[in-house]
Amino acid sequence: MNFAFNEEQEELRKTVRQFLEAKSPESAVREQMDTEQGYDDAVWKQMGEQLGLQSLIIPEEYGGMGYGYIELVVVLEEMGRALLCAPYFSSVVLAANTLLQAGDDQAKADLLPGIATGETIATVAFTEENGRWDEEGITATATADGDAWKLNGTKMYVLDGHTASLLIVAARTSAGVSLFAVEGDAPGVTRTALATMDQTRKQAKVELADAPGRLIGTDGAGWSVLERVLDLAAVGLAAEQVGGAQFVLDMSVQYAKDRVQFGRPIGSFQAI
Repeated sequence: MNFAFNEEQEELRKTVRQFLEAKSPESAVREQMDTEQGYDDAVWKQMGEQLGLQSLIIPEEYGGMGYGYIELVVVLEEMGRALLCAPYFSSVVLAANTLLQAGDDQAKADLLPGIATGETIATVAFTEENGRWDEEGITATATADGDAWKLNGTKMYVLDGHTASLLIVAARTSAGVSLFAVEGDAPGVTRTALATMDQTRKQAKVELADAPGRLIGTDGAGWSVLERVLDLAAVGLAAEQVGGAQFVLDMSVQYAKDRVQFGRPIGSFQAI
């Protein structure tokens, strides 16, 4: 079995790395870390217009490029290498995957094209004040209101939740945990940015008070969807970390070659 990336995937890596070296140098990362929004609108737009990164794993029928998760891993490794400040993980890894896994064709047709173009900043809100990552930890509620739903509760640690125009919220109905699409600026939605240790990745508190929502997928089937999405997200996060770790290793090796002590590069010493 061949675990190496193929030629097309390596070309994708090269293209993304060149873009991020130009658009996400250390100075840009530090600048965006200090902003409340947390990313550069112009760079986000260029990611879509020049590279189509937001559309990478979205099927062609919904305006995407139709690539698989291996290609996404390549991109995420490079984003981790560059410490890119952008709502990519929230919009693509979390939200787009949730819509794809939920199996709701109408929701996919309505919501995925906006994510594919980058016009929609999306995220998934499932964790609450209890900090739990299991089904029992979801206590926010959704109540049917005619053809619509009303959501109540508080979500915590929502990735890019303060800027997202689309929130996919996990809430409990009489049938169990379900998923709902909620507009970020909908009435009854209050969003507050949180202070985080990792300032390259913004998080928010989202409070819902009779906020209108649209059911995504099957009522009561939300947790099974979230389990699959969280597994995919774990792989994506690991890819980012691999990219960052590889860059640190590359810098260390280069430093050992360049740094001279006692008349020779320090990399020539056995201890190094």
